[in-house]
Amino acid sequence: MGLKTLHRWSWKDVRRWLARPDGTWRPITADGITLFDLGKVAVTRYHYRGNKIPKPWAAT
Repeated sequence: MGLKTLHRWSWKDVRRWLARPDGTWRPITADGITLFDLGKVAVTRYHYRGNKIPKPWAAT
């Protein structure tokens, strides 16, 4: 059961509870463990390399 259901909060109440006064979101924590921040992960795209990929076996 979520806090919204348990406390009969609206989304405005949830946002007020999870946001800082400057409008940014607070990190979600429980018992000293912080949820992983996906926004800090760099995204790298795979570039097609075709025949440039090394082969682990010897050509016979």
